[in-house]
Amino acid sequence: MECLTAIGLMSGTSLDGVDAALVCTDGEKIVSHGPGLSLEYSPELRSRARDLLSRAATTSPEDSELRAIERDLTLRHIEAIELLRRQTDTVDLIGFHGQTILHAPDRRLTWQIGDAALLSRETGLPVIHDFRSADVAAGGEGAPLAPWYHAALLHGHEGPVAILNIGGVANVTLVDAGGDIHACDTGPGNALLDDWAFLHTGTACDIDGALARSGTVHTDILEPLLADPYFSRPAPKSLDRLTFHRAMNAVKTLSPEDGAATLVAFTVEAIRRTPLPCQPAAWYVCGGGRRNPALMEQLKHALPAPVLPVEKLGWNGDDLEAECFGFLAVRALRKLPLSAPTITGAPTVLTGGRLTCASLSPIPEWLAVR
Repeated sequence: MECLTAIGLMSGTSLDGVDAALVCTDGEKIVSHGPGLSLEYSPELRSRARDLLSRAATTSPEDSELRAIERDLTLRHIEAIELLRRQTDTVDLIGFHGQTILHAPDRRLTWQIGDAALLSRETGLPVIHDFRSADVAAGGEGAPLAPWYHAALLHGHEGPVAILNIGGVANVTLVDAGGDIHACDTGPGNALLDDWAFLHTGTACDIDGALARSGTVHTDILEPLLADPYFSRPAPKSLDRLTFHRAMNAVKTLSPEDGAATLVAFTVEAIRRTPLPCQPAAWYVCGGGRRNPALMEQLKHALPAPVLPVEKLGWNGDDLEAECFGFLAVRALRKLPLSAPTITGAPTVLTGGRLTCASLSPIPEWLAVR
């Protein structure tokens, strides 16, 4: 297959908005990167989505409010696509992650909402979506999926090297000296700190790490959190955004500053204790966490190798996850693996994703022969 130009869309567990980015790829190598952008969710939509997360486990797929939120989220994704298409001549397809509202691979369940048919109708483009379900149904963790893209970007880069993504949940990709990929979720990322900052300051995150940098870590609270059985499980393993939400209760008696410092230490220490098959020669950080000085400072003290933002590799850390799902869309179209035993814990390499084409006429030649 020739290289295709894909718009990747990602709305992460931080619930801050949608990222969109272009990538030209054949699903194995990256030919070029296009422009990218981010559109925030309105405070009202973010609040509704947060409420949905808290009740997703008992919510029916036909729930009227869920469907309303799904439509509103999808329309925001469509806005992002329309803005991005003004900056490029050609787009072949869309990789649409959707919004995760529940992730429970132990119950063979992962749930991302988003109306792929509406997205395809409004854009006139084929949409690849539902990237995680096949892996989870086969007994895999369904996450992380970004390691395929990280490894493609690292092609020719001497390993071992770790790519650390700190979004709502934190996950790590390790590409070892032989080029093999290992991955897992390490523990909480920004989600707890974001929720704590919102509770105490009304802002969506701890801006510039101001709260955490002026607080004191309470190890008497931190160590019981790190005693959770999750941290003794071998990789691969994955988390739901709310897996460690009880930490909010653990720090509730602390000052805003001390609570933030302790939650940052929780994220960092979980990363430090993650069992990896070898020690990385360097850690490169992407996701919103790389913009938090408190997180980055603690990581540099905790890890025995240089800790740098992915921009030091020449990557655009703001577009990385969105680009990833454009890349994965082309992989899915070519039926290349999205899962592997050392990445998601699937029993074997598996492809995934579903194709939706709504009112697409004429069918592109490259899609008609698929």
